[in-house]
Amino acid sequence: MERLGSGIEAGRLSSNEYASNFSDLHPRLDKHEALVASDRCYFCYDAPCMTACPTAIDIPMFIRQISTGNPLGSAKTIFDQNILGGMCARVCPTETLCEDVCVRNTAEDRPVEIGRLQRYATDIAMETGRQFFERKAASGKKIAVVGAGPAGLAAAHRLAVNGHDVTILEAREKSGGLNEYGIATYKSVDDFAQREVDYVTAIGGITIEHGKALGRDYSLSDLSAHYDAVFLGMGLSGVNGLGIESEDLSGVEDAVDFIAALRQAKDKAAIPVGRRVVVLGGGMTAIDAAIQAKLLGAEEVTICYRRGKENMNASGYEQDLAASKGVIIRHWMQPKSIIGKDGPNGAHVAGIEVEYTAMIEGRLTGTGETGVLAADQIFKAIGQTFEASGLGALQFEKGKIAVDAQGRTSVENVWAGGDCIGRGEDLTVSAVAQGRDAAESINRMLAAGAQPSSAVA
Repeated sequence: MERLGSGIEAGRLSSNEYASNFSDLHPRLDKHEALVASDRCYFCYDAPCMTACPTAIDIPMFIRQISTGNPLGSAKTIFDQNILGGMCARVCPTETLCEDVCVRNTAEDRPVEIGRLQRYATDIAMETGRQFFERKAASGKKIAVVGAGPAGLAAAHRLAVNGHDVTILEAREKSGGLNEYGIATYKSVDDFAQREVDYVTAIGGITIEHGKALGRDYSLSDLSAHYDAVFLGMGLSGVNGLGIESEDLSGVEDAVDFIAALRQAKDKAAIPVGRRVVVLGGGMTAIDAAIQAKLLGAEEVTICYRRGKENMNASGYEQDLAASKGVIIRHWMQPKSIIGKDGPNGAHVAGIEVEYTAMIEGRLTGTGETGVLAADQIFKAIGQTFEASGLGALQFEKGKIAVDAQGRTSVENVWAGGDCIGRGEDLTVSAVAQGRDAAESINRMLAAGAQPSSAVA
């Protein structure tokens, strides 16, 4: 066992325990299970599940195709709307989207397993290498896409299908964005994110250049000078700080970095984790970090959230999943200061002082009552920020890129989508929809041979 700090150690578990803990959370349905699950669908006319899906997949159709023994036809129905349907089947909060509005979702029944059925069909198509799209005749147009995350990949694929040549500029060493670096390991196993990138780019006409960062290696004006159109899908790279005393102590880490390191680790035993871990935040990043800390062998993991259970961005299902893994979720408390202690390698976190909160006259307020939680590792999961240079005169809203309904920015020939825009929803499926729709807008502009006017006032 490697000791890396006061209470933070790697190799807490056996190899079999790591393999079991980080195995596929929801293994794919087999053929019989898929047929049984699909047979539960009523195939509703004007199905509410379709309306709840950001990419508007024809859900009754793809489930009917599974029920008739046609998984490849089902996959085509899915990919027609969502080329990243395989990953979305794994990471979408279906419990708050399509399955939440399923007409079978009642007190006496349960919803159709739409997400697992979607995975069944898309996995079969990808494993057999079945492609459903062919490129149109070459248009002679070149488009630059910034970021190889869900929005960028969806935009690139739709543009390539329409005959355009696409160059994706990705700052990191791998493509996939949050699908590769930002989700819990047990939600996407067997290097699926990279296999999906390969599947998407197999259409042809897409070149990916890694290690190319906006603002460092090129600017938006550089792209505008060399490409017929630009799509910005770089996501979020900054992390909110706590703004409290001793935040920079050893043992206080960003949850997004922890999740990324774990996803990239070939050996989970190499990732150190504390004995007592505190996670600050109430979204999916907080849940993913907390559960995985527990799966790595932490004895006690506590999520602290400043509001109530119903206010957490993480769904009820994800909160229940965390509880089932032994994670403690404590509401109505906010961080006040980090408590440190001296050790052989300098000062290290020993605990966190929290202040209890309450809603008073409609405002979240500290009550003045405090307490201390022992901790040798603290993860910050209180949101990410948009940080990008090299954007020139682009206009912003809510600290992100301002766009219209088609994804057009305030600069001619430039579109944007995903988490970097003001209307971003922090969902893979929403990013896919925005990338797809922006690509269609770009294609209409190029096909018309006209330049769009500035879309954002």
